Amino acid sequence: MENKDFKTVATYNELMMARITAAMLNDHGIPASVFGYDSSYPSLGFARSIEVKVNADDYDEAMSLIAAAESAE
Repeated sequence: MENKDFKTVATYNELMMARITAAMLNDHGIPASVFGYDSSYPSLGFARSIEVKVNADDYDEAMSLIAAAESAE
């Protein structure tokens, strides 16, 4: 991700859901990264929320894609 001005587009308690969302955004041409996970041992849980972030310029498009994906479920 080039821009240092990131915006959070989704927050999860489960790393897998965050990674799925980031992958969906990346597949649609929006660079997305996962932030905030603490452990490589998922059974230990996480001390804080796991966030999916995008460049500020991509925020609106990312939110639209996430909303469309959620309504399709």
